[in-house]
Amino acid sequence: MGIMAMNINIYYGGRGLVDDPTVFVINKIQEVLTELNVNVTRYNLYEMKNTITTLSQTITEADGLILATTVEWVGMGGYMQTFLDSCWLYSDKSQAASIYMFPVVMARTYGEREVTLALNNSWEIIGGKIGQALSAYIDDTTDFEFNSEYNTIIEKYAENVYRTISQKIKQLPSSSQTIKNNMLKDTIKLTPQESEQLSKYASDDDFVKTQKQDIESLASIYKELLSDQENGGDDYYINVFKDNFKPAAGFKSTYMLSISDKEKLISIYVDGSQIKVELGENKGADVIGKLTKETFDNVVKGRDTFHRAFMTGAMTARGNLKTLRMLDEIFRFQN
Repeated sequence: MGIMAMNINIYYGGRGLVDDPTVFVINKIQEVLTELNVNVTRYNLYEMKNTITTLSQTITEADGLILATTVEWVGMGGYMQTFLDSCWLYSDKSQAASIYMFPVVMARTYGEREVTLALNNSWEIIGGKIGQALSAYIDDTTDFEFNSEYNTIIEKYAENVYRTISQKIKQLPSSSQTIKNNMLKDTIKLTPQESEQLSKYASDDDFVKTQKQDIESLASIYKELLSDQENGGDDYYINVFKDNFKPAAGFKSTYMLSISDKEKLISIYVDGSQIKVELGENKGADVIGKLTKETFDNVVKGRDTFHRAFMTGAMTARGNLKTLRMLDEIFRFQN
């Protein structure tokens, strides 16, 4: 008889911004857990605004949860708070008692420890078990992503999540659990089926609106895929540089461009009149830049330049500024 696979749900409470460090962290955690043969299900709460209430039913499908959020100005943000409210109101508390919760909190401003504590307290009162937290203040997301030591810490954290759940590590009792038990004495006892029905009623008012949003989202994804195909797929990212290359005598450098919302890495090697462009990583590149597909398209269609994108913040980069500016000299894109 085979061993049951571990199931871990990740609930992301940020806004899905391109430079949100929490997105990078949970992507890395998910990658490690998947390599450990864990079934990982990701819920982006900002995409499910009208159905967050019903997500309380999904927690009992997992052996462990990762509650990940970003501190942008104060507190954990509305999406995560709404999710926790629904867990308290509608989840099956008896099943929640065996589920580990691991907080992941990245801050762009002060308060990561306070939000971590709030997540821990909330989950303890709901009745679940608390796992190790991962929190940090991130000033520059690009530097954070390319720091090998930070990457190692995140990977070790993911391994510890797996280890804690698989070994069912025991915990000492807490006062939060006692408070929770006292609060439950005066609450109405509902079956899991009744809780699920109530949670669905709570979000039914916006059902039609949600369906329209889902259809629009699918249409947008389909349109983007067609656009990529019409452009030539992966070859588009390579040929657009080869076709617009203008050699600069004696210039030699390497670049790596990350298209953040397409998960594509473009490595460019220039040596005088010779150029090589390929998809893949080159951590040792002289200049490493990060930009969205929209910004990339604006540059290669001649509507913008790499340097202007960098100066306006549409592109982040590390490396020699003069070498970065040479991108606009050796690649002449026409509108």
